[in-house]
Amino acid sequence: MSLLRFKMVDAAINHKAVDVTAPGKQPSDYFGAKVFGRGVMRKYLNKQTYDALIDTMENGTPLTLDIADGIAAGMRRWALDNGADHYTHWFQPLTGGTAEKHDSFSEPDPDGGVLEEFSGKLLVQQEPDASSFPNGGIRNTFEARGYSAWDPASPAFIVGTTLCIPTIFISYTGEALDYKMPLLRSISAIDRAATEVCRYFDKSVERVFSYLGWEQEYFLVDESLWAVRPDLMLTGRTLMGHESAKNQQLEDHYFGAIPERVMSFMRDLEYECLMLGIPLKTRHNEVAPNQFELAPVYEQTNLANDHNQLLMTVMDKVARRHNFRVLLHEKPFKGINGSGKHCNWSIGTDTGVNLIGPGRTPAENLQFITFLVNVISAVHRHNGLLKASIMSATNAHRLGANEAPPAIISTFLGSQISTVLDKLEHSKSDDTIRFDAKNVFKMSGVQHIPSIFLDNTDRNRTSPFAFTGNRFEFRAVGSSDNCAEAMIVLNTIVAEQLTDFKREVDALIESGKRKERAIYEVLKRMIKQSRPIHFDGNGYSEEWKAEAAARGLDCETSTPLIFDRYLDKATVEMFERMGVYNRVEVEARTEVKWETYTKKIQIEARVLGDLAMNHILPIASKYEGMLLDKAYKMKELGIPATSDIELIKRIQSHTAAIQTLCGEMIDARKVANRLSGERAKAIAYHDTVALYLDDIRTHIDKLEEIVDDQLWPLPKYRELLFLR
Repeated sequence: MSLLRFKMVDAAINHKAVDVTAPGKQPSDYFGAKVFGRGVMRKYLNKQTYDALIDTMENGTPLTLDIADGIAAGMRRWALDNGADHYTHWFQPLTGGTAEKHDSFSEPDPDGGVLEEFSGKLLVQQEPDASSFPNGGIRNTFEARGYSAWDPASPAFIVGTTLCIPTIFISYTGEALDYKMPLLRSISAIDRAATEVCRYFDKSVERVFSYLGWEQEYFLVDESLWAVRPDLMLTGRTLMGHESAKNQQLEDHYFGAIPERVMSFMRDLEYECLMLGIPLKTRHNEVAPNQFELAPVYEQTNLANDHNQLLMTVMDKVARRHNFRVLLHEKPFKGINGSGKHCNWSIGTDTGVNLIGPGRTPAENLQFITFLVNVISAVHRHNGLLKASIMSATNAHRLGANEAPPAIISTFLGSQISTVLDKLEHSKSDDTIRFDAKNVFKMSGVQHIPSIFLDNTDRNRTSPFAFTGNRFEFRAVGSSDNCAEAMIVLNTIVAEQLTDFKREVDALIESGKRKERAIYEVLKRMIKQSRPIHFDGNGYSEEWKAEAAARGLDCETSTPLIFDRYLDKATVEMFERMGVYNRVEVEARTEVKWETYTKKIQIEARVLGDLAMNHILPIASKYEGMLLDKAYKMKELGIPATSDIELIKRIQSHTAAIQTLCGEMIDARKVANRLSGERAKAIAYHDTVALYLDDIRTHIDKLEEIVDDQLWPLPKYRELLFLR
């Protein structure tokens, strides 16, 4: 082991865990302490202002400037009482992360001093530079104006000494430049569409809410080792590294005892998150070494998404405090599991009904089947778009890699629910669906349908979109993703499907059919049409790939080409019809996706080229020289050096291949860079440049097995993957 690597590993072994959580306190004592929630609002706002704000949060009623001033004054007093001295509009640009520009509460007064001021105008709107964030050509450098605007539905919070105000981010000409604005639009779209369908069953329903429960997977590595891996630092993943002799094959890490250092980090992280109102519930070891998972209680989608974005920032801060680095890349290490962000999605009414969960009465179960079938139909109709919503340069490494769903969208329902839908498709339209007192699912009039218990589905890790009893689990979302991208698409396609469903049912009712019969007729046709999206088998098999193509599902694997689904005529029309994106916004975001893909592959190629030429080849050549010197001396002594000469030849073949491939990769980049148009560049980087990354890595990993361990310049997998 090299001296530098020895020092780094020694530092990792001797690091002492630090736990800074509040001793002797229960979560109920401090949950939401840094959030401007309803309890705090009652204390810092007068009744008129409080009632107006609640009305805005729940019903979208516009705020007057006087009310905004009152809210700002109360928010400022609370922030100052809790140690804040700055405020920021906290938004989610198309970088995938969050952004913030801090301003002080202090304003000069006429007497040469300062006063703490914060007006309703400053609360409601600010002006960040819209040309300095990804915008797909909507804003040029000389057209920099953009606006951030307060989202009252998501409460303000304090991080450090800064009051953070969740906001949307739009261009000067009104287009959304973030994830939050279209997410809010999609939530409104599914609210409108689902509420109309709910009134077939319960006319008292006024609102339908979209819910999200995310599961965040991540890796931890020691910061001292991370610091001497330029690939981890600059790309988030290891671009080289031979597999450790022991990795996850014994399956002994999953749900195992959490290491002491990691537990200290988790306790600290949970404390910080609970203070910020993030309702973390679950923590455990994941399958791969150094891989872990946490998950919160379900929340409405807008707030849940804000909390996940905030979590990723807090994770990084807390990890550094514990001398860790968090890796959110979907595939940071070759040969072991990658990380996802499973998004558990459901919709529910303001009357407390989960529309994706079975009920107890015939009407409730007809409602359940109605929404279940509509979701499945939406996924079938837009399976390519749903795949595009989770595809990226990083997630492409994980999908289909034997621990994640394949890059083909299908729905898993379980054999019993599938049987119910099959029987329903062929049943008489006046059959009813019910549960008996023992929660057993039955259909009257169809005696041969088997009984079904509420918890009726197995788990299928190979399914990208699985029904799990009372929700759908979208497993294909990547760990570094903003959940909003997938939720925007899911909410929108379901809203469109529900809108079309209601139109067809209403047409049958107007023709004289009973409401229930009309619903059954439309559902039966939808079940038949969406049959190709149902798949309960092994998504990893080669047979499934062929079968999926025969079914007409989107089987494209090229990331840049998958992004084309956003520009399909039907997709653009749907987004415009549902009021989620206009054509300009869709085209701009697709440009950003292509550009981001190109830049990420370009950065990886540059980093790998630098490591190969300036780190690996010099060390390999040095070791080769040592072997040559040994072989020469052995020859002088008349001792055969056959094995050493063979080793020298192997080293030479790998170093020569690396030099050749690095040169060809540079040439491929130059050709791609000269192309006009982000789509053409992204395709070229995918088809020509990215191919070299694995080829070069193969030769470097072979050298790692050969070169003296004391000379190898980078921490190896056996050092990175096992915390000490």
